[in-house]
Amino acid sequence: MELREFAERILFATTLDEKLAAPENLVDERPGPAIDAPEMPGRPSGLTFKPAGSGRSDFPGLNRLEQETERGRLLHFFANHELLATELMALVLLRFPEAPASFRRGVLQTLREEQEHIRLYLKRMRECGIEFGALPVSGYFWRAVSPMDSPLDFVTGISLTFEQANLDFARHYARAFTTVGDTATAELLDRIYHDEIAHVAHGLKWFRRWKEPGVSDWQAFCQQLRFPLSPQRAKGINLNVEGRRAAGFDPEFIAALNVFSQSRGRTPVVYLFNPFTEGYLAYGRQFTPVKHQMLLAADLAPLPQFLASPDDIVLVPRRPSVAFRSNLKNAGFPPPEFVELERENPNPPAALMERKLGGLRPWAWGPDSLELLGPLSAKLGKLEGEEPGFHSGMTPLYSKAWSAEFLRRFLTDFKSMGWLCTEAETGVVVKNFEAVLAAVDAIRRRGHHKVVVKESFGLAGRNMIRLWEPEILASQQRWITGALASGHPLVVEPWLERVVDFSVHWEMSSAGLQLRGFTGLMTDPRGQFQANWAEPSYRRRPPSAVLACLPPPMGFLPGIMPLYESLRTRLESELRLVRYQGPVGIDAFVYRLADGSYRLKPVVEINPRYTMGRLTLELMRRVAPGAVGFFRLLSIKEVIAAGFHGFDDFSERWVKQFPIRLTGSPLPKIQGGAICLTDPLEARVSLALFQVGSALATLRRLLQTF
Repeated sequence: MELREFAERILFATTLDEKLAAPENLVDERPGPAIDAPEMPGRPSGLTFKPAGSGRSDFPGLNRLEQETERGRLLHFFANHELLATELMALVLLRFPEAPASFRRGVLQTLREEQEHIRLYLKRMRECGIEFGALPVSGYFWRAVSPMDSPLDFVTGISLTFEQANLDFARHYARAFTTVGDTATAELLDRIYHDEIAHVAHGLKWFRRWKEPGVSDWQAFCQQLRFPLSPQRAKGINLNVEGRRAAGFDPEFIAALNVFSQSRGRTPVVYLFNPFTEGYLAYGRQFTPVKHQMLLAADLAPLPQFLASPDDIVLVPRRPSVAFRSNLKNAGFPPPEFVELERENPNPPAALMERKLGGLRPWAWGPDSLELLGPLSAKLGKLEGEEPGFHSGMTPLYSKAWSAEFLRRFLTDFKSMGWLCTEAETGVVVKNFEAVLAAVDAIRRRGHHKVVVKESFGLAGRNMIRLWEPEILASQQRWITGALASGHPLVVEPWLERVVDFSVHWEMSSAGLQLRGFTGLMTDPRGQFQANWAEPSYRRRPPSAVLACLPPPMGFLPGIMPLYESLRTRLESELRLVRYQGPVGIDAFVYRLADGSYRLKPVVEINPRYTMGRLTLELMRRVAPGAVGFFRLLSIKEVIAAGFHGFDDFSERWVKQFPIRLTGSPLPKIQGGAICLTDPLEARVSLALFQVGSALATLRRLLQTF
C-alpha cells in the first residue's frame, strides 16, 4: 500500500477500525500532490468535536482515581489526544509530500506507535466500563496545529508542544495510578511515556535542522509557535526535567520552559508598574521624570508579578532573566507571563491586541496608564466593567488636599476621643501665599513651632518643605510661590513627632470597600518609602506596635476597629460618587505629644492605587502561619555604605546568610529567610528584598543594619 493511501484512510475514515488498521508493507513511491487541511478529520459519529468555546470538560482529578469509572474517563481524554496526534501525523504526510524521505519515515513510525497507544487505551477503558465516544471530545489540538504551513510548524506544534507536555502528564499519572493500586494503567502510561521521549527526540532533531541558524532552540521555539499555542502548552504537571534531557533538550531550554507562564484558559489580567501618575496629574504632558526616577521605575517594573496570578500578564521594559525567575519559583512565587514594552512606542504591545483579556490593572489609573492601556479595553471579556479606568472626576482622590479635607470631615463625629488627633493637628488647605502665612502663624500660635507645607500632588519625599526657622526663608518663599503657580492648593500642617507609621489596605469593587489588611510602614526623614512589614494577624488588626501606644480600650480591637469601620463606610461613599474601583491604601501614624501621651492620626493621605504595603500583603500569602514578613527597598548607596560592592555582591552574601526555608504541603510556604524580588544583576539604583522570620524584633534589627 502507498503511504499516501494509508494516510488518507487515517485522516478521512469514519470508523475506528479503519483509523487503527496498520498494514505491514507500505511504500512511499507516489506521495501525490499536497492537500489543504480539512476543517476536521473524518470521525465516527460519537467522536466528532464538540463546538469550540463550549466550555472545558470535567477532567477527573487525582482524588477521584480510586473509582474505576473515573479512571476510564481520564483514559478517554488521553485516547482522544492520541487519536488527534495520529490524524495530524496523517495530515502532515499529505500536506507536505516533498518533505525529506527520512522525515516522512520517522512520522510513519511515530504514527504506528500512536495507533498502538490508542488500542491499549481502548482496551483499558473497556475494562473500566467506559466506551470511546461516551464523553464529548475536544478538537483543540486539531484547530491549533492543522493550519500548519510547513513541516517545521508540525514538529513545533506536535512534537515540541503537545508530545513534550505528555512527558509530564504520562509520568505524573503513572505515579498517581500506582498510588491508587492500579498497576495495569500505571504500566501502560509508563510504556507510553518512554515512547513519547523518542517521538519528541525525532521532532527536536528536525526542528534543529529547519530552524534559523544561530538562533537558540528556545528563541526559535517561541518564534515559531502560533497563537493560541504558547510554550505553556509544552508542559504539564510538575516539569519532568529527566524526560526532557533524555529527549535531547539543552539545559537552557528546560530552564526557560520551567519559568514560562501564559494562561491556558482563563483570560489574563494585564498589570503595569507606572509610579508617576501623581506627576502627570500635577503637570500634565510637561511632566518628565528625572534620570534617577526613570532608573528606579525600570528596576521595580517587575514587582506587579507579586500582585498577579501565574496566568496573568505583567508589562515590563525588559523581561527578567530565566535564572532570576527560577529562584523566585523555587521560593514559592510562580512567575506570570512577562510581555516586553516596545521602546519609544506609546502603544500597547501588538501581541496583546490579538488576545482576549480579563482586566487591566495598572499600579495607578491616570492619564499615563490610560494612554497605554486604553486601546486594550476592546479586548476585555464580558465580565469586565468592574474596572472603569480613569476619568477626570477621579483626579481629586490623588490630592493630599482632598485627603486632608476628608480627615477633617471625618473627625467631626469623633471630637470626644482623646486618643485621636484634633482638628488643630490636621492639615489646612490653602490656595495663595497669604493663606500659607496665615496657616503657619495659626499653627505656631497653638504651640507647634515646626510646620510642613505639602504640594497636593507629587512624588513621596519630593513634594514638601519643612519650616523649622522662625522666619520663612527666601528660598522657601520661592518654593511656595512656584508650587502655587501650578494651580493646585497646598496643605499646611504641624510637624508631629511620629512614633510608628502604618497603612490600611482596601479593595473597592461593585460590592463595596473590602478590607485586605494592615501593614507597618517605615519612611526616611524626607518621607520616602523604606519598608513595610506585616504580622501574622495583618488581616484583622493594625500592627502590635500601634496598639501598644494607645491606652485601653482604644489600643484593643474593640476600640480601634470600629473607628476604621466608620472610616470605611465614609470612604466607600466618596469612591462610589466618582465610580472608582481598584486598590486603596491609607497611610496613618501614632505620634507623641509633649506630655508623653500618644494620639492616632488615622489618615495622613489616601492612595487610590497599589502601594508597597499592598504588595507586602500579597507577598504574605506565600508566608507560613506565625511568621512576620518585611518588604524593603534598598538603594545602591545604602548597599555600598554597608560594605558591599554592589547589588550582586549583596544578594550573594545576604541571601546566603538567610536562605529561604519552606514548610508545609502541598504548597510549601516560606518559614524564614530572605529573597531578592528584583534582579540584583540588572538593578541600577534600587533592589527589592523580602525577608521572613519568626520574631518581629529580630527582623527590625536586621533592617536597621542599613
